[in-house]
Amino acid sequence: MKSFENIDVKSVKEAVGLLQKFHQQKKVAAVVGGGSEYLQLMKDHVVEPDYLINLKTIPNLDYVKEERGGFRIGALTKLADIESHSAIREKLLILSDAAGEAASQQIRNAGTIAGNICQRPFCWYFRSSNFTCLRKGGQVCYTVTGDSRFHAILGAGPSYIVHPSDSAPALVALDAQIKFAGPGGEKTIPLEKFFVLPSVDYRRENVLVPGEIVTEIYVPTPKAGSKGFYHKVRERLAWDHAIVAVATIVESSDNVVRNARVVMGGVAPIPWRAAKAEEFLRGKPLDEANAKRAGEIAVEGAKPLKDNGYKVKMAQDLIQRGLLASV
Repeated sequence: MKSFENIDVKSVKEAVGLLQKFHQQKKVAAVVGGGSEYLQLMKDHVVEPDYLINLKTIPNLDYVKEERGGFRIGALTKLADIESHSAIREKLLILSDAAGEAASQQIRNAGTIAGNICQRPFCWYFRSSNFTCLRKGGQVCYTVTGDSRFHAILGAGPSYIVHPSDSAPALVALDAQIKFAGPGGEKTIPLEKFFVLPSVDYRRENVLVPGEIVTEIYVPTPKAGSKGFYHKVRERLAWDHAIVAVATIVESSDNVVRNARVVMGGVAPIPWRAAKAEEFLRGKPLDEANAKRAGEIAVEGAKPLKDNGYKVKMAQDLIQRGLLASV
């Protein structure tokens, strides 16, 4: 691991100022909360920062506040605390389940909600120091001709990474918003708009620019009559990222769908919302035939590589299962 300087900051303003300063000096600086993922990337020489800015020393960024109409969750709130929070378990349907599926218990005890959302992509070429791939400044995405078993089937190209977060698909399904602070002040946007496809800019994974850090997630309480489902398929039960994950929320009355949200993880470079499937379901009875058709619509346009065609059927089946469980 390259030598670096750790800086314990006491405020968001201090962190933003240091990030801006180091960027102007052309130094590599990164922020860490739990730090479990970023430290592993450092050990593997995938990232080599000059400075680590430790956000854990900022007071009052680890909270869950229930208010009228929703929840505010501080960026440093641990996944384990979200998983076990009684009001989240009762009212946010799928967020506690998704948080509980992330990594291992030990990592959930340290990992934060903001860190989980801002995870670097899964791709073994990106995460290996042996390849200078497109994502790391090279000219080639090795997945195209290499081992593509766990890579993207939707929204990919020129890079075929997948977004590995468990909490992000659930939060997008819940219509969450994300707040971040930077040199220009604070901004709040829908979480769905936070992520960046490789076709837009293959060098970026989200909209954060140098000097900006995530500070809070806002999650509106689902409407009465809503039910949710979250499930992921992974290679190893112990801690793996999702091969395919599905988050669904269905608001219905007398078994007729008023509104639905269908979001997939592990199939695209971003949490992938199946808007056409949602539109298909609206106003229809949620029976086996319609749930199956929604799954088929959700993966229309999929372009699997040579090793990951199985993900298409897996996603269809998981969506069907999730929708029927949400009745």
